[in-house]
Amino acid sequence: MTHTFRDSALKWGPCPAFMPKGCGIAVLHGDPARNNADVFLRVPAKSTIPMHTHTSAERMVLVSGELELRYEGQKMQVLKPGSYAYGPPKMPHEAYCASTAPCVLFIAFELPVDAFPHVVK
Repeated sequence: MTHTFRDSALKWGPCPAFMPKGCGIAVLHGDPARNNADVFLRVPAKSTIPMHTHTSAERMVLVSGELELRYEGQKMQVLKPGSYAYGPPKMPHEAYCASTAPCVLFIAFELPVDAFPHVVK
């Protein structure tokens, strides 16, 4: 079974409320409420994904756009199509879609899919 991010058969759902307006998630494989789900995450051009965490580790590959990604305590990294990033469980991170077109990420989650805004204490 194959998909591209432009596949008209994909069903795009909303992102959590704290994510940028126009953000979407499409489930590629599995059930997001269970272990081992794969998704596409699409964020609008020039939009910011605020600092947040996931219960699960995430394995990401940027499919389109250019994404500036920063994990707490780390330097910002620029992802271009084909770039891979690993996010440890519960590691706060933020991103900015720096391109003029939407950014699309393939993300593989080990545990159920979730996202929580990170509040600095």
